[in-house]
Order: sequence, then C-alpha cells, then structure tokens
Amino acid sequence: MQFLSNKAKIYKPIVPLLDETLQKNGHRQIVDLGSGGGGGLLWLNEQLRKSNPELKIILTDLFPNRAAFQRTKAMAPNFDYIETPIDARAVPETLEGLRTQFLSLHHFKPIEAKKIVQNAVDLGSDIAIFEAQDRSLRSFIGMFFSPITVLLTTPFIRPFKIGRIVFTYLIPLVPLFVWWDGMVSALRTYSVKEMNVLVNELENKDSYDWNIGKVKEGMALVQYLIGTKKATSTTS
Repeated sequence: MQFLSNKAKIYKPIVPLLDETLQKNGHRQIVDLGSGGGGGLLWLNEQLRKSNPELKIILTDLFPNRAAFQRTKAMAPNFDYIETPIDARAVPETLEGLRTQFLSLHHFKPIEAKKIVQNAVDLGSDIAIFEAQDRSLRSFIGMFFSPITVLLTTPFIRPFKIGRIVFTYLIPLVPLFVWWDGMVSALRTYSVKEMNVLVNELENKDSYDWNIGKVKEGMALVQYLIGTKKATSTTS
C-alpha cells in the first residue's frame, strides 16, 4: 500500500486542501495518527514542503512499527516518530500540531471514530482525516482487481525481500490478503453523510469550522473530514 500510495499519487487531489488547512492556523507540524509504517506519505510530504518548507511530520501508532518509522525518517529527514503507543482516541495534549489520519478511520466503529474527533475538539487541535476509497461500484471494481496490481508491482518494491516474492507468486497469500482487506475497507468506509452525522453529534462542534466531502483527480478519489478551530474573536 505504501508503494502504491507514492507511485500512484493517490493523495494528489488533497494537496490544496492540506496546504490550506496547514496555513489557516499556522501549523508547521503534522501529528499523524495510525501511521502504520508512514512511508505512504513520502510523495505527499514532498508536495506539501513546496509551500511549507519548515513542515515536520510526527508518525504515531497504537502499535508503533519502529523499524518502518526509521526507514521512513531515513528517506525524509523532516519525519520523526513516537516510539511509544499513541491512541488516536486519546492523544496526549503535548503532541501539538495538525492531526491527520490516512486510510485508517474505517478501522474504527462509529463510537470510536467519534472519540477520535471529539478528543481533537476537546484539546483544541485541528484534525484532517482522509480515505482513498468510498462505498461505490468504482471502488469495489478497483479493489476487486487489486491482486493484479500486486503481481505487477511487487518486483519493484524496496527494500527487496525474498519472503515477499514467495508469498506473492509461489504461495499467493499477499494478493489474497490485499484483495480481502481492500474489499472490506471499501465496505466499512464512512460516507460523507455519515461523517456529517458524526460531527453533528460532537460536543462543542460549533467552535470549529468543518469541511466534509470528496475530491477526485484522474483515477484518484479521496473522501475527507477536516475540522479547524475557529479564530477567537476579541472585543475592546
């Protein structure tokens, strides 16, 4: 998934959205939640740094993959990571910056997804959530044929691992896993309507500006939920 995220530039449609979100409240740091290995953000990072040269990205996860985090940081020095587990539903107040989630909200049940966004609101943190699929025939067709993509791209994935070759071609567990995970992910992805319902159930939701929708460019389609804290007005 990391390889395809960068090569297919699946996050290309959201570059303007993230640029605008970073600049609205002057963020120079992204706190990424549920990062996995973090490598899927390398291309996006290159694009964001064109207008945000001082940008820093902190990778976090409930089950941190330290080896993968280290590889990502070696490829892009503005990345850093937290070695200890970070729960997206209860992020420490000390982790300041724009919170992001990529391709992970669908792993959470509605009550848990609500906790993620509510925690950001409670601590006054901006949050931006992105899903590169939806519950549409288009997404299901793409996921259905994903094993073919795996077969075609596996030889080009680095670092090279003999086990990846074995379990892709000789014992095709990887293509089957990608197919199953992709189909289930598409089925579980929150729709724009459902994300609006989630936001409407939040406490103090009116203290934030909300932008919920989907954007498409070429073959890439991304759904998003962005919440930014409203500027505090002052009176004389």
